[in-house]
Amino acid sequence: MNSPAPCSARAFSPQGFWNQVPSCETQRYLRQQFRRWGRPQAVRVDNGTPWGNWNDLPVALALWLRGLGIQVYWNDPGCPQQNAKVERSQGTGKRWAEPHRCANLLELQRHLDEVDHIQRECYPVVGELSRLAAFPELRHSGRAYTQAWEEAHWSFDGVIHYLKEFVVPRRVRPSGSVSVYEQDYYVGVAYQGQTLLVQFDPNDTTWVICDASGQQLRRHPAREITREGIVKLKLDLRHHR
Repeated sequence: MNSPAPCSARAFSPQGFWNQVPSCETQRYLRQQFRRWGRPQAVRVDNGTPWGNWNDLPVALALWLRGLGIQVYWNDPGCPQQNAKVERSQGTGKRWAEPHRCANLLELQRHLDEVDHIQRECYPVVGELSRLAAFPELRHSGRAYTQAWEEAHWSFDGVIHYLKEFVVPRRVRPSGSVSVYEQDYYVGVAYQGQTLLVQFDPNDTTWVICDASGQQLRRHPAREITREGIVKLKLDLRHHR
Protein backbone atom coordinates (compact mmCIF):
# COMPACT_ATOMS: atom_id res chain seq x y z
CA MET A 1 0.00 0.00 0.00
CA ASN A 2 1.32 3.43 -0.94
CA SER A 3 2.17 5.94 1.76
CA PRO A 4 0.49 9.36 1.59
CA ALA A 5 1.79 11.64 -1.16
CA PRO A 6 4.30 14.23 0.05
CA CYS A 7 2.95 17.73 0.54
CA SER A 8 5.10 19.07 -2.30
CA ALA A 9 3.47 16.63 -4.75
CA ARG A 10 -0.05 17.43 -3.61
CA ALA A 11 0.63 21.14 -3.99
CA PHE A 12 0.92 20.68 -7.76
CA SER A 13 -1.50 17.83 -8.43
CA PRO A 14 -4.14 15.85 -6.52
CA GLN A 15 -2.63 12.79 -8.21
CA GLY A 16 0.36 12.41 -5.93
CA PHE A 17 1.34 9.01 -7.33
CA TRP A 18 1.61 7.77 -10.90
CA ASN A 19 -0.89 4.97 -10.24
CA GLN A 20 -3.53 7.66 -9.67
CA VAL A 21 -3.07 9.02 -13.20
CA PRO A 22 -5.54 7.58 -15.77
CA SER A 23 -3.87 5.23 -18.26
CA CYS A 24 -5.08 7.36 -21.17
CA GLU A 25 -3.17 10.33 -19.75
CA THR A 26 -0.02 8.23 -19.44
CA GLN A 27 -0.49 7.15 -23.05
CA ARG A 28 -0.92 10.77 -24.16
CA TYR A 29 2.28 11.73 -22.37
CA LEU A 30 4.20 8.83 -23.93
CA ARG A 31 3.06 9.85 -27.41
CA GLN A 32 4.30 13.35 -26.71
CA GLN A 33 7.72 12.04 -25.65
CA PHE A 34 7.96 9.70 -28.64
CA ARG A 35 7.34 12.63 -30.98
CA ARG A 36 10.18 14.54 -29.33
CA TRP A 37 12.76 11.81 -28.75
CA GLY A 38 11.63 9.01 -31.09
CA ARG A 39 10.35 5.57 -30.18
CA PRO A 40 12.71 3.68 -27.88
CA GLN A 41 13.69 0.08 -28.48
CA ALA A 42 12.48 -0.85 -24.99
CA VAL A 43 11.16 0.56 -21.74
CA ARG A 44 11.68 -0.67 -18.19
CA VAL A 45 8.77 -0.09 -15.86
CA ASP A 46 7.46 -0.89 -12.39
CA ASN A 47 4.77 -3.48 -11.71
CA GLY A 48 2.19 -1.04 -10.40
CA THR A 49 -0.61 0.67 -12.31
CA PRO A 50 -0.66 1.70 -15.13
CA TRP A 51 2.32 -0.39 -16.29
CA GLY A 52 1.16 -3.60 -14.69
CA ASN A 53 -1.04 -4.86 -11.93
CA TRP A 54 1.06 -7.59 -10.28
CA ASN A 55 -0.87 -9.85 -12.62
CA ASP A 56 0.06 -12.64 -14.99
CA LEU A 57 -1.20 -10.95 -18.17
CA PRO A 58 0.09 -7.65 -19.58
CA VAL A 59 -2.17 -4.62 -19.22
CA ALA A 60 -3.47 -2.73 -22.24
CA LEU A 61 -0.79 -0.03 -21.98
CA ALA A 62 1.95 -2.66 -22.27
CA LEU A 63 0.19 -4.30 -25.23
CA TRP A 64 -0.14 -0.92 -26.93
CA LEU A 65 3.62 -0.38 -26.54
CA ARG A 66 4.31 -3.82 -28.03
CA GLY A 67 2.17 -2.86 -31.01
CA LEU A 68 4.51 0.10 -31.52
CA GLY A 69 7.48 -2.27 -31.62
CA ILE A 70 8.67 -1.38 -28.11
CA GLN A 71 9.78 -4.13 -25.73
CA VAL A 72 8.52 -3.87 -22.16
CA TYR A 73 10.56 -5.07 -19.17
CA TRP A 74 9.10 -5.08 -15.67
CA ASN A 75 11.10 -4.63 -12.49
CA ASP A 76 10.50 -7.32 -9.92
CA PRO A 77 8.12 -6.08 -7.18
CA GLY A 78 9.91 -4.05 -4.53
CA CYS A 79 13.19 -3.93 -6.51
CA PRO A 80 13.72 -0.31 -7.66
CA GLN A 81 17.46 -1.03 -7.82
CA GLN A 82 16.78 -2.88 -11.09
CA ASN A 83 16.20 0.58 -12.57
CA ALA A 84 18.87 2.23 -10.44
CA LYS A 85 20.05 4.90 -12.91
CA VAL A 86 16.54 6.18 -13.49
CA GLU A 87 15.74 6.17 -9.77
CA ARG A 88 18.93 8.10 -9.01
CA SER A 89 18.25 10.56 -11.84
CA GLN A 90 14.77 11.24 -10.47
CA GLY A 91 16.21 11.85 -7.00
CA THR A 92 18.82 14.25 -8.39
CA GLY A 93 16.17 16.08 -10.40
CA LYS A 94 14.00 16.49 -7.32
CA ARG A 95 16.86 17.84 -5.23
CA TRP A 96 18.07 20.26 -7.90
CA ALA A 97 14.61 21.48 -8.95
CA GLU A 98 13.62 22.16 -5.31
CA PRO A 99 9.83 21.78 -5.77
CA HIS A 100 9.25 22.99 -2.20
CA ARG A 101 10.51 26.41 -3.32
CA CYS A 102 8.19 26.62 -6.35
CA ALA A 103 5.07 28.78 -6.09
CA ASN A 104 3.16 27.00 -8.86
CA LEU A 105 3.34 24.31 -11.51
CA LEU A 106 4.80 26.60 -14.18
CA GLU A 107 7.70 27.52 -11.92
CA LEU A 108 8.32 23.87 -11.11
CA GLN A 109 8.35 23.05 -14.83
CA ARG A 110 10.92 25.79 -15.48
CA HIS A 111 13.12 24.37 -12.71
CA LEU A 112 12.83 20.85 -14.14
CA ASP A 113 13.64 22.06 -17.66
CA GLU A 114 16.73 23.82 -16.33
CA VAL A 115 17.82 20.70 -14.44
CA ASP A 116 17.33 18.59 -17.56
CA HIS A 117 19.37 21.04 -19.64
CA ILE A 118 22.24 21.03 -17.12
CA GLN A 119 22.26 17.24 -16.75
CA ARG A 120 22.05 16.59 -20.49
CA GLU A 121 24.05 19.41 -22.07
CA CYS A 122 26.34 20.97 -19.43
CA TYR A 123 27.36 18.56 -16.68
CA PRO A 124 30.56 16.66 -17.65
CA VAL A 125 30.33 12.89 -17.58
CA VAL A 126 33.00 11.72 -20.05
CA GLY A 127 36.08 13.81 -19.37
CA GLU A 128 34.91 17.35 -20.09
CA LEU A 129 32.06 16.22 -22.34
CA SER A 130 28.40 16.38 -21.40
CA ARG A 131 26.07 13.46 -22.02
CA LEU A 132 24.77 14.99 -25.24
CA ALA A 133 28.27 15.80 -26.53
CA ALA A 134 29.51 12.31 -25.72
CA PHE A 135 26.37 10.55 -26.96
CA PRO A 136 24.77 12.70 -29.71
CA GLU A 137 22.31 9.89 -30.46
CA LEU A 138 20.46 11.01 -27.31
CA ARG A 139 18.85 13.72 -29.43
CA HIS A 140 16.64 11.14 -31.13
CA SER A 141 16.33 7.36 -31.17
CA GLY A 142 16.16 7.32 -34.97
CA ARG A 143 12.74 5.63 -34.78
CA ALA A 144 10.33 8.34 -35.80
CA TYR A 145 6.87 8.66 -34.33
CA THR A 146 3.75 10.59 -35.26
CA GLN A 147 0.07 9.85 -34.71
CA ALA A 148 -0.25 9.18 -38.44
CA TRP A 149 2.65 6.74 -38.26
CA GLU A 150 0.96 4.89 -35.40
CA GLU A 151 -2.32 4.61 -37.27
CA ALA A 152 -0.51 3.16 -40.28
CA HIS A 153 2.03 0.90 -38.57
CA TRP A 154 0.68 -0.17 -35.18
CA SER A 155 0.92 -3.97 -35.30
CA PHE A 156 -1.97 -6.06 -34.02
CA ASP A 157 -0.09 -9.16 -35.25
CA GLY A 158 2.83 -8.19 -33.03
CA VAL A 159 0.53 -8.02 -30.03
CA ILE A 160 -1.25 -11.32 -30.52
CA HIS A 161 1.99 -13.19 -31.14
CA TYR A 162 3.32 -11.67 -27.94
CA LEU A 163 0.24 -12.79 -26.00
CA LYS A 164 0.76 -16.41 -27.03
CA GLU A 165 3.84 -16.50 -24.78
CA PHE A 166 1.66 -16.40 -21.67
CA VAL A 167 0.19 -19.51 -20.06
CA VAL A 168 -1.79 -18.43 -17.01
CA PRO A 169 -3.58 -20.36 -14.24
CA ARG A 170 -7.24 -19.69 -13.52
CA ARG A 171 -9.40 -21.17 -10.76
CA VAL A 172 -12.83 -22.25 -11.95
CA ARG A 173 -15.67 -20.50 -10.14
CA PRO A 174 -18.80 -22.25 -8.85
CA SER A 175 -20.55 -20.96 -11.98
CA GLY A 176 -18.14 -23.02 -14.08
CA SER A 177 -16.38 -20.01 -15.59
CA VAL A 178 -12.92 -18.50 -15.46
CA SER A 179 -12.03 -14.83 -15.85
CA VAL A 180 -9.56 -13.48 -18.43
CA TYR A 181 -9.14 -9.73 -18.49
CA GLU A 182 -12.67 -8.39 -18.00
CA GLN A 183 -14.45 -11.36 -19.59
CA ASP A 184 -15.86 -14.56 -18.11
CA TYR A 185 -15.42 -17.77 -20.12
CA TYR A 186 -17.38 -20.94 -19.41
CA VAL A 187 -15.60 -24.25 -18.90
CA GLY A 188 -18.15 -26.33 -17.02
CA VAL A 189 -19.41 -26.69 -13.45
CA ALA A 190 -17.74 -30.10 -13.27
CA TYR A 191 -14.42 -28.25 -13.05
CA GLN A 192 -15.37 -25.83 -10.26
CA GLY A 193 -12.57 -25.32 -7.77
CA GLN A 194 -9.94 -26.69 -10.12
CA THR A 195 -7.03 -24.62 -11.42
CA LEU A 196 -6.86 -24.73 -15.21
CA LEU A 197 -4.45 -23.21 -17.71
CA VAL A 198 -5.36 -20.53 -20.24
CA GLN A 199 -3.33 -19.65 -23.32
CA PHE A 200 -3.96 -17.35 -26.27
CA ASP A 201 -3.95 -18.82 -29.79
CA PRO A 202 -3.06 -16.09 -32.33
CA ASN A 203 -4.05 -18.26 -35.30
CA ASP A 204 -7.77 -17.83 -34.64
CA THR A 205 -7.71 -15.25 -31.79
CA THR A 206 -9.06 -17.61 -29.16
CA TRP A 207 -8.44 -18.47 -25.52
CA VAL A 208 -7.57 -22.15 -25.13
CA ILE A 209 -8.43 -23.63 -21.73
CA CYS A 210 -6.64 -26.83 -20.70
CA ASP A 211 -6.33 -28.97 -17.62
CA ALA A 212 -3.03 -29.41 -15.77
CA SER A 213 -1.96 -32.22 -18.13
CA GLY A 214 -2.45 -30.01 -21.19
CA GLN A 215 -5.69 -31.65 -22.31
CA GLN A 216 -7.81 -29.07 -24.12
CA LEU A 217 -11.21 -28.52 -22.52
CA ARG A 218 -12.61 -25.42 -24.21
CA ARG A 219 -11.85 -22.77 -26.82
CA HIS A 220 -13.48 -19.35 -26.76
CA PRO A 221 -13.14 -16.39 -29.15
CA ALA A 222 -11.09 -13.75 -27.34
CA ARG A 223 -13.70 -11.05 -27.81
CA GLU A 224 -11.81 -8.46 -25.78
CA ILE A 225 -8.56 -8.77 -27.78
CA THR A 226 -9.13 -6.27 -30.58
CA ARG A 227 -7.07 -3.51 -32.14
CA GLU A 228 -9.46 -0.84 -30.86
CA GLY A 229 -9.65 -2.35 -27.38
CA ILE A 230 -5.88 -2.25 -26.99
CA VAL A 231 -5.09 1.08 -28.68
CA LYS A 232 -7.86 2.79 -26.71
CA LEU A 233 -6.83 0.97 -23.51
CA LYS A 234 -10.21 -0.62 -22.93
CA LEU A 235 -8.85 -3.82 -21.40
CA ASP A 236 -9.24 -4.18 -17.66
CA LEU A 237 -7.45 -6.59 -15.36
CA ARG A 238 -9.25 -7.96 -12.33
CA HIS A 239 -7.75 -9.81 -9.41
CA HIS A 240 -7.80 -13.57 -10.01
CA ARG A 241 -7.87 -16.00 -7.13
